[in-house]
Amino acid sequence: MLQYGQKSFLIVDDFTDFRTSARSMLRELGARDVDTADSGEQALRMCAQKRYDFILQDFHLGDGKKNGQQVLEDLILDKLISHECGFLMVTAESSQAIVLSTLEHEPDAYLTKPFNRVGLAQRLEKLLQRKTLLKPILQALDRGRPAEVMAACAALCKQDPRFAPLCLRYRADALRDLGRFEELEKFLSSILASRPQPWVYSMLGSVLHKRGQNDQAKGVYEQALKAFPIMPGLYDGMADVLVAQGDNKRAQHMLEEAVRLSPLAVRRQAALGKLAMGNDDFESASKAFRHAVSQGQSSRYKDAETNLGLAQALMSKNAGFGLDARTRVEINTVLSEVAKENGEDQGLQVRARLMKAASLQQAGDPETAAKLTEQAMQRLDNMDQFFSVDAALTVAKQLQQLGQEAAGTSILKGCVETYGDDPKVMQSVAKMTDDPTVLGAVTEAVDLNRQGVRCYQAGQLDEALGMFRRALSLQPKNISIALNTAQALLRIAGESPSPEYMLECRSCLQSVAGIPASDSRYERYRKLHMRVFGA
Repeated sequence: MLQYGQKSFLIVDDFTDFRTSARSMLRELGARDVDTADSGEQALRMCAQKRYDFILQDFHLGDGKKNGQQVLEDLILDKLISHECGFLMVTAESSQAIVLSTLEHEPDAYLTKPFNRVGLAQRLEKLLQRKTLLKPILQALDRGRPAEVMAACAALCKQDPRFAPLCLRYRADALRDLGRFEELEKFLSSILASRPQPWVYSMLGSVLHKRGQNDQAKGVYEQALKAFPIMPGLYDGMADVLVAQGDNKRAQHMLEEAVRLSPLAVRRQAALGKLAMGNDDFESASKAFRHAVSQGQSSRYKDAETNLGLAQALMSKNAGFGLDARTRVEINTVLSEVAKENGEDQGLQVRARLMKAASLQQAGDPETAAKLTEQAMQRLDNMDQFFSVDAALTVAKQLQQLGQEAAGTSILKGCVETYGDDPKVMQSVAKMTDDPTVLGAVTEAVDLNRQGVRCYQAGQLDEALGMFRRALSLQPKNISIALNTAQALLRIAGESPSPEYMLECRSCLQSVAGIPASDSRYERYRKLHMRVFGA
């Protein structure tokens, strides 16, 4: 039985009457430690200072403020909430959009207003029973030790086999975190054979996709969507697989269905906008990016890329027709926000100005467009960070459209030098230029890098390092080559690298220090950087 006097509670709601009513119910049940917050921001500050046993979180907390879903995201990602804490999402809403958006973030319970003391007590008692039973597993999760999670699951199942279903998700997550993917695949398949569940399909599809088995992953998601057609995460997974297979139009359809079911996910809306842009569906892209910008205002997933995407979609949608006043105001608003909130980011400052210049030129104001272009060019000359591939290609195209052909070519050359070992990048660049000095600059370096990789995999480390060094001398800002060179140096040097090797490693990593955090190789760069430079 729940000993209310020994537990701490936090009630989060923007209505004073509800906070007072809920606190009174808990007091009548015997609770003494009951705090309240009237906003998500206040709740996060309080959770940073104190760990609660139970949180009653209202979903709607007022326009322009974090909602309950966003508070839960922040609590989890910032590790402000223990796995032992009982989190109850409270709302008077019963619409599918709200319910599915809430359940996607997996609160411990969902409580619909109005409720009485008896109903609240029953829900809290049931939640406590589950948390108490799973306590060793939850404590291992808080410590971030998946091997201990596996051991705790085994002990619970041994204690009583009837508890085995409670451990399935925890065991699967632990196998994933331990990198035991073949074992995980067999485990998930065995669950599906006896007890199909949405999360099992989703995890199995994701594992297969990440291992490059996209045909099998597609089959898994097709089965899943037949069995569970209202689970938005399954549509997300299918979209990822379809993109990998080159079927971007059907992938867009999948994300549109996911958004229809659960429209409040910022990253899903942004992903849909990007996919629609690639499909030249500028109307859908504008709509999706607009939702992402609006919903992202109070979210940790607020992203300047979404604002830039909206501006580009609006311009593309109106290409050849100028821009009406309403569209110009919207573009100006989202771009001004980027410039204002990212003052230290040189790349975003350049891109926002170029995008604004392009919109002004389209709107029939070439004089102001030229002035903004000049400002962007000056910043570009002093920029030391790398553009992402998508950003580089967009900037190059805008410079070409704004009459800065030489600058556009320079951006394309930099893109090839940095990312030219990726065939998809070269295909994109080839669509924008036929200049042989751009397209042919990377060939020898890429060939040497490939030879180096083969030697490295065969254990021929000295030969590999020689190849990487020669490739890096040709393309000193190529991210893959620089990382390969640093890794080979560290592998050859062993536990006690010489000062010369360390100096060369530092030089390699410093040459690509501008790598965007969004790049798939960023985590590898970060780990090598920690080994070479320390924390």
